[in-house]
Amino acid sequence: MTQQTWDEVGGLLPHDEFRAASDAIVANIEQVIEGKTATVRLALAVLLAEGHLLIEDVPGVGKTKLAKALARSIDCSVRRIQFTPDLLPSDVTGVSVYNQETHDFEFRPGAVFANLVVGDEINRASPKTQSALLECMEERQVTVDGVTYQLQTPFMVIATQNPIEMEGTYPLPEAQRDRFTARIAMGYPGPQAELAMLDGHGAADPLQELRPVADAETVRRLIATVRQVHAADAVKQYAVDLVTATRESPELRLGASPRSTLQLLRTARAVAALEGRDYVLPDDLQALAVPVLAHRLIPTADAQLARRTTDAIIAELVHRLPLPPDRQRTPYDTPRPATGNARPPFEPRRP
Repeated sequence: MTQQTWDEVGGLLPHDEFRAASDAIVANIEQVIEGKTATVRLALAVLLAEGHLLIEDVPGVGKTKLAKALARSIDCSVRRIQFTPDLLPSDVTGVSVYNQETHDFEFRPGAVFANLVVGDEINRASPKTQSALLECMEERQVTVDGVTYQLQTPFMVIATQNPIEMEGTYPLPEAQRDRFTARIAMGYPGPQAELAMLDGHGAADPLQELRPVADAETVRRLIATVRQVHAADAVKQYAVDLVTATRESPELRLGASPRSTLQLLRTARAVAALEGRDYVLPDDLQALAVPVLAHRLIPTADAQLARRTTDAIIAELVHRLPLPPDRQRTPYDTPRPATGNARPPFEPRRP
């Protein structure tokens, strides 16, 4: 790691401090979430990439616990929204109320006025209420009755949802899905992790005992440090080629947007920093292709009939797309054969 790259810009964290702060957050969350280190670190990477996280899985696997554990690990403002069919957009963004004493309207902020907003079961709310998050997620602001209010920094929406096959859910519209930087699935815990969960939850809920290990200012410095992670021109071109491949795929009716290219590179910078590097590797983009891109895509009717998922389509595109030539890579990188095979985020790299 070239520490000077991070330190020469004011307000950034040295490598050792960055590693200590990020590891402390991960370790704190893992007191609640057993055996999901890669998932926890990816959730933190999305926060440091200034993005938003969508956690999708069946009920009971710890989606809300992960969101709450991340929120409780940081000493900042946190609000929780339980999305239901009768939830109104004004409950999310806020509303102007007439004050009879002052004879004027006063603004009462909604639940999005916090650093971390946990939206539980977002796909149980109506599309009208879901769309209330569009402006705040992209522009970090809320407009009510013609007046614009800036949101706090950092700002992150962590939403959970059940698969759309579950009864009583509304699929998120394309514009809403595109604003989520990444979608992750918790999956069932392994036998040992589930056994440890029984021991850990026997006396008290570990979530209630969590204490913050970082404050909002530390997170802002972590984010500023991630912004300075180097991405070579060849790596940027690879990101563009990867996203372009989704638009040209005959199996996809809707490819990834330019917004997804930006978020793919930002998240890759965060992953690189969490792995102790100040530069992005093509491997980082490959590893993030499915969680960052798959939820934005719409397969064609033929692909759906063939039971082809967007995850599988993305994985195949990554396999086909060659890595940049060695001579075009970042100077920090080491030569590797251009196999096109991806690895999960935060898993050991193949030799």
